[in-house]
Amino acid sequence: MVDTRFLDWPFFEAAHRALRDEIAAFAKETVPSLVDHHDVDGSCRRLVDALGRAGILRHAVVAPHGGKADKLAVRSLCLIRETLGYADGLADFAFAMQGLGSGPICLFGTDEQKARYLPRVAAGEAIAAFALTEPVAGSDVAALATSAEPDGPDHVRITGEKTWISNGGIADQYVVFCRTGEGPGTKGMSAFVVEAGTPGFTIAERLDTIAPHPLARLSFDACRVPVANRIGKPGEGFKIAMATLDVFRSTVGAAALGFARRALDEALQRVTTRQLFGGPLADLQMVQGQIADMVTDVEAAALMVYRAAWTKDNGAARITREASLAKLVATENAQRVIDTAVQLHGGDGVRTGSKVEELYRDIRALRIYEGASEVQKVIIARQTLADFAAG
Repeated sequence: MVDTRFLDWPFFEAAHRALRDEIAAFAKETVPSLVDHHDVDGSCRRLVDALGRAGILRHAVVAPHGGKADKLAVRSLCLIRETLGYADGLADFAFAMQGLGSGPICLFGTDEQKARYLPRVAAGEAIAAFALTEPVAGSDVAALATSAEPDGPDHVRITGEKTWISNGGIADQYVVFCRTGEGPGTKGMSAFVVEAGTPGFTIAERLDTIAPHPLARLSFDACRVPVANRIGKPGEGFKIAMATLDVFRSTVGAAALGFARRALDEALQRVTTRQLFGGPLADLQMVQGQIADMVTDVEAAALMVYRAAWTKDNGAARITREASLAKLVATENAQRVIDTAVQLHGGDGVRTGSKVEELYRDIRALRIYEGASEVQKVIIARQTLADFAAG
């Protein structure tokens, strides 16, 4: 059973506690019947539909275009991801990608773009995707090579590739970041909404990973897109990408926290029921030390995640440092917690189909996507040094 005492922390209000109860009920009553890990695409489609019908996706977009509020509430996003992640990794993924995939439109889109794309995302009728990473431009966004060249006054033609794109192959709309040449490096990028089925846009390859999710390599061959689909101004693509990640990076930490809480609970169940040397495993002092380490890692991660979310919700323009700290600490801590849970389960921990084995596969990617742990350390160090230099 989840320890919910953290909801009494000053980061939260009564509405957050009610939201957590709502999501927990959905996760318990609805999610299990929708998920089949051998049918990842179908599971994600079913989950998005159910999340939309339950009104949960309203938290992933802004009002008045189907959203719950006129700005994205990061604490709510984090609570939803943590609670869904506790139940099932695909449930978290299905919710998270609706937010990340439409985040640039929520934050920088025109009223027409918001009215066109967001209501269907909120209703679970359209699946969204965020297409930034390329074969040679992952952590180094400045190396992005996909280009958007003018094609008359009203269109551009996009040429290039994206890879490791979540919801690739099942999404209805993709926010695609391209080089448009307004300046060198990160200063010459723009973002466009590209709809599935647009001529010149194809799914080049579906990608399989240790924790199956819909992932794909995308190909753009002179794909003709209206200039009206550009999000923000020309050359603002990098700013749009980073501002979106500023919001959603904390939520990655929240998903990792949900995984870690589930691993801790699975471990507690194991050590209090498994008999060893004439008594429960929990009687062994070494095991008690492992449990204490797990609890410490979970609590520290929760504090980092919800401090970052609270800071953003209370008006901070950017939370780059706080979000990076949250993601780094929560994902690295969750990896340790889950590894310990596997160890405490012994042979059962590595048995295919066990919950801790599933969590072991689920957590690994979170230390990489939306900025690998090493990138988060660079961000934290640079921001700290800059703050010190500024006095």
